[in-house]
Amino acid sequence: MISATDDEGTALRIPRADRIVSLVPSLTEAIGATDRTRLVAATDWCTHPADLDVPRIRGTKNPDVEAIVSLAPDVVLANQEENKPEHIAALRAAGLAVYVTDIRTVDGGLDSLGRMLAACGFDAVPWLEEARRRWDLPEPTRRLRAVVPIWRKPWMACGSDTFTGAVLARLGVDNVLADSPERYPRFTPDDLPPHDLVILPDEPYTFTAEDGPEAFAAPSVLVSGRLLTWYGPSLVEAATVLPRALRLSAAQG
Repeated sequence: MISATDDEGTALRIPRADRIVSLVPSLTEAIGATDRTRLVAATDWCTHPADLDVPRIRGTKNPDVEAIVSLAPDVVLANQEENKPEHIAALRAAGLAVYVTDIRTVDGGLDSLGRMLAACGFDAVPWLEEARRRWDLPEPTRRLRAVVPIWRKPWMACGSDTFTGAVLARLGVDNVLADSPERYPRFTPDDLPPHDLVILPDEPYTFTAEDGPEAFAAPSVLVSGRLLTWYGPSLVEAATVLPRALRLSAAQG
């Protein structure tokens, strides 16, 4: 029996964590890269590991609570932003242990993942240690200003207190909407504060070379949403790929 406290301060007692249900793509990838045999279900949006073959229990915002309960998992993994409180409450009311993460910064995310993996019975996790090493970065000598749209019709972007903004800040890119009172504010392209760069991920909205860049005067760069917004094993690749993409765009601008 493992005693743990999740990121929201909820105390949990987890049997052996041999049966894990994940309600978040990033957490599914984290467990899948550590020991995929323990995953017994994941959401429809959990695309990594790419060949993961487990039952799907709908999406992060509308999970099939009855199906999850019927699987009798030892623990359900969730996230404060990705999942709704009412679904977490329903799973707990059914007697399940639900571990909720709250991830907003790079270092905080790595620490949170370490605690979550420990709660699932994992000690030394190679990909996590590699991610810590790669994100131990020197202070950037040059900083850029960027806007990070996440949706179109209406236009929405990353605002304050987001993991995406924290990732970019570590790479020397400041989100010009970081002072917004909202985490994902609506905006009009012509009314944005001065910026050097527009960073367009391919999720949740699928921005492409033909859908997005034309709306902005500043140079745009298309990036993988997984590398920009996911926390987990993707951080290992992101630490190398994102700086290259952003430097290339800045040079072109």
